[in-house]
Amino acid sequence: MFRQTRTVLQKLRNLRFSGQHQTWRLKSTSAQERALLYQPGQKIHGFTVKEVVAVPDLFLTAVKLTHDKTGAQYLHAARDDSNNLFSVQFRTTPLDSTGVPHILEHTVLCGSEKYPCRDPFFKMLNRSLSTFMNAFTASDYTMYPFSTQNAKDFQNLLSVYLDAVFFPCLREQDFWQEGWRLENENPTDPSSPLMFKGVVFNEMKGAFSDNERLYAQHLQNKLYPDHTYSVVSGGEPLSIPDLSWKQLKHFHATHYHPSNARFFTYGDLPLEQHLRQVEDEALSRFDRTQPDTQVPPQPHWTSPREEHVTCGPDALAPDPARQNTLCMSYLLGDITDTSEAFTLSLLSSLMISGPNSPFYKALIEPKIGTDFSSVVGYDGSTKEASFSIGLQGMAEDDIERVKQIINQTIDDIIANGFEEERIEALLHKIEIQMKHQSTSFGLSLASYIASCWNHDGDPVELLQISESVAQFRRALAENPRFLQEKVQQHFKENTHRLTLSMSPDQSYLEKQAKAEEDKLQQKIQALSDGDKKEIYEKGLELLAAQSKTQDASCLPALQVSDIEPTIPVTPVQMGTAGGVPVQYCEQPTNGMVYFRAMCSLNTLPEDLKQYVPLFCSVITRMGCGSLDYRQQAQQMELKTGGVSVSTQVIPDSTHLDMYEQGVLLFSSCLERNLADMFHLWSDLFNSPRFDDEERLRVLVMMSAQELANGISYSGHMYAMTRAGRSLSPAGDLQETFVGMEQVKFMKRIAEMSDLKQVLRTLPRIKKHLLNPENMRCAVNATPQKMSDAAGQLEHFMKDIAGNRKERKTVRTSIIERPLDPLVTTGPSRKLISDSTFQPCQMKTFFPLPFPVNFVSECIRTVPFAHQDYASLCILARMMTAKFLHGEIREKGGAYGGGARMGGGGLFSFYSYRDPNSVQTLSAFRKGVDWARSGQFSQQDIDEAKLSVFSAVDSPVAPSDKGTGRFLSGITDEMKQAHRERLFMVTDKNLQDVAERYLGLGQQTCGVAIIGPENESIKKDPSWIVK
Repeated sequence: MFRQTRTVLQKLRNLRFSGQHQTWRLKSTSAQERALLYQPGQKIHGFTVKEVVAVPDLFLTAVKLTHDKTGAQYLHAARDDSNNLFSVQFRTTPLDSTGVPHILEHTVLCGSEKYPCRDPFFKMLNRSLSTFMNAFTASDYTMYPFSTQNAKDFQNLLSVYLDAVFFPCLREQDFWQEGWRLENENPTDPSSPLMFKGVVFNEMKGAFSDNERLYAQHLQNKLYPDHTYSVVSGGEPLSIPDLSWKQLKHFHATHYHPSNARFFTYGDLPLEQHLRQVEDEALSRFDRTQPDTQVPPQPHWTSPREEHVTCGPDALAPDPARQNTLCMSYLLGDITDTSEAFTLSLLSSLMISGPNSPFYKALIEPKIGTDFSSVVGYDGSTKEASFSIGLQGMAEDDIERVKQIINQTIDDIIANGFEEERIEALLHKIEIQMKHQSTSFGLSLASYIASCWNHDGDPVELLQISESVAQFRRALAENPRFLQEKVQQHFKENTHRLTLSMSPDQSYLEKQAKAEEDKLQQKIQALSDGDKKEIYEKGLELLAAQSKTQDASCLPALQVSDIEPTIPVTPVQMGTAGGVPVQYCEQPTNGMVYFRAMCSLNTLPEDLKQYVPLFCSVITRMGCGSLDYRQQAQQMELKTGGVSVSTQVIPDSTHLDMYEQGVLLFSSCLERNLADMFHLWSDLFNSPRFDDEERLRVLVMMSAQELANGISYSGHMYAMTRAGRSLSPAGDLQETFVGMEQVKFMKRIAEMSDLKQVLRTLPRIKKHLLNPENMRCAVNATPQKMSDAAGQLEHFMKDIAGNRKERKTVRTSIIERPLDPLVTTGPSRKLISDSTFQPCQMKTFFPLPFPVNFVSECIRTVPFAHQDYASLCILARMMTAKFLHGEIREKGGAYGGGARMGGGGLFSFYSYRDPNSVQTLSAFRKGVDWARSGQFSQQDIDEAKLSVFSAVDSPVAPSDKGTGRFLSGITDEMKQAHRERLFMVTDKNLQDVAERYLGLGQQTCGVAIIGPENESIKKDPSWIVK
């Protein structure tokens, strides 16, 4: 997987710091206390302890070690978290764009000395209860992380990962499959034309079809033109075919060595065991080397530079004449200076984050563009950081004007500085991030420290966030102009500045296709007849290897008996506040309170439905009560961890034509700010502002741009949603709310010259949705705080009682389900029952300017509580691992593909960044035939069960406990019954459900493809072309 650069604040946003009060742990000593017993200088299994540091902010103890023989660096974060993580990263600094580190990342996972079977990585996904397994190629490092809650599983995965990175087979065949190869279009027909194939080749073609991604890549390459950052580490599609197998092996030998490695472990498992295994299975076989992988500082320019690049046109752009991007990027200091990096990251947020920031006011509000450029703010993912500011979705005529505005805004910041309240709001945000507990904390930490540690910075210093905050406060107290002087130094006086513009070229895709064709012909012309025959033979060999049943018995595996038979119960209390039902869930939330409210859409007139997602995205951003939208944003930043409203379509667990429709209100806050948080909600209910057409236009443009940009990244989700549209009433509503229909709808709204009519619909929607009559709430907080939270909620309900009104439901057939299954007479969820719904076959094609396809087929099957649902879950996982992965990825060259069973009773096939379109539909059908014929073993079924259970049992954060029950009414008892059905699935059940639900005559299916122009589809009258 190729990873893009991300700003530190974004990383901080993904990094949800969390902790647990000791009262919640019954262990006599905690993991962090045990780790404090290590002493600097202590020798353990070939390692020497260098430093032991308590990090109370994050409830962990950091232990830093070095490997005596090889110099490998090791960091352990001991913390009372059972979701243990391992990661190893290598500094990989390529000097060309052949994608060698990225192709190597794929190829090392295709078999190793101890585990020589093909593709142990994908096979382990089904032999383990991992909560995460992946690998990333960044611009200058490659990282291999996994996490699991099971100690035996941790050892199994560690063994496979160590062997993969240090002793991979790197077979030529794996290089062809994962990297690139020349092959006949139809490998079994030597007269079919030769073409480029390969997983990474297609992945990068897909990545480069995303204009935001393309822009970010150009910006980095041109801002750092003198070393590794000037090339594409993931691989430039036309340079990938210049890489040879020999070069790949050489890159591994020089970069994948312990002397160039950094190991990180996290969680509550004992450190000694990890060290022993790393030493015994890998490091003991190496001696120290001097890896030459450092990145030298980028020489500073003496004067600013300007560059221009082109991209493909955006078919979904609200205004075709406004598709230009312009941005100014500044080279900053070395990221290993932790306090400077922290300051610049905060400074960046003050400059660009939210409607109170100077650049938002200067660039976004005048509506010169649709949104900030795809790269914006502080980026600490390269050795020397950068800051970028600019716009996308602008007209060419405005380019000079934008440059002037940027320079003027920098002058204004130097003159005026920042309001103290904004600085406090930002530090409050950091406090919340340290309190909030996430389930993937170890992974967030690994990503957070990766870049700094990669360039020999101190990762422990990076974890001591309170110290950085205190230092920042001291600097500000000593010098009130501290931040303004930083702006003067890094932006006003910085001559290493790049101004990069990008404009669409109507013939861009044709030029790309022609360049690929030229490259192909150049390769073909160099071939003799003997070479062509050899290519054909090698193609057949690869196909045979891909088609052969794999013996994976060499790989370690957990057994189904290792899975916990029962789920832990999450106790909840039911109550009411002001006549509204409330679910209280006491959890170790570490001083945070989480509030949710579900508001029904049942009384909303049908003609307003399409506007609901827009309503959700603007209701919290247009002002309320006495606050305009800027003051509202400020209050939300100061007093909450975020306030959001989102659409919900919740399929019933027993009936496919029943569903609940609503919007979910969500917010969180520190305990001390409870009253303020509810006060913000009261204002939103009682007096939201819908009077500012200019503000609405800004929000509409940003939303339309964001939706259009998301398709190249989440095309498979859009294809699945579209394919399910004609199969169930819930599927139909999902397409309206989050599908291609919503993307098109927002594009139409963004194109309107007058938004008054849209403005008038918002209060109409509000009176139906924000109505306590059709509402239920949930609160997660600590036991100590729960009665206080209940009191505040009661007070909030009194405040908003004036909005309570009984309204008639639009649909007549409403089915009531009790919120508490034990109290049938109490409050209920009101579901829509659409007994007249007729599922129908529908095939839709969306031509979009991408070089790859997203393909999906959905089939209507059974709801969650049906006895066959468990069998369909296991079947989807087994078909993915044992059949579809081989057909769609290995043979077809798509980046991904498979099948999944959805809670709404739809069984979905999908492919991601796929060079094929209609051929993939026949791969789906072949998968069904494979399942019906029963060509699978008990081992295959057990592996699918492990894989399904690793998802079912993935950890749930305290903030989210009880949410499933609150939203969909699925109780712990129902989950346990589903669990028991999963355990009991047999081969007979699997063949039976494949036959009954997926067999051709029995099924009602929908199909959707999003991808490049396709003549064969256009000629076929059974397709609807959008």
